[in-house]
Amino acid sequence: MGTIVWLIGVACAVWCVLDIFKKNISTAGKLIASAVVLLTSWVGLLVYMLYAKDHLTEWFR
Repeated sequence: MGTIVWLIGVACAVWCVLDIFKKNISTAGKLIASAVVLLTSWVGLLVYMLYAKDHLTEWFR
């Protein structure tokens, strides 16, 4: 069961990183946001999906 949860988390993290790299922001902003999402696991995914997704372009112009 733990392996399935881990695989779902990895798939969601990769999906979020791909979404971050599609945004029109600086390269440094893309790397910082991706690292935060990957390093914070499920918490980072939730914060990205619920709040940061719509605000990244404002934060990293």
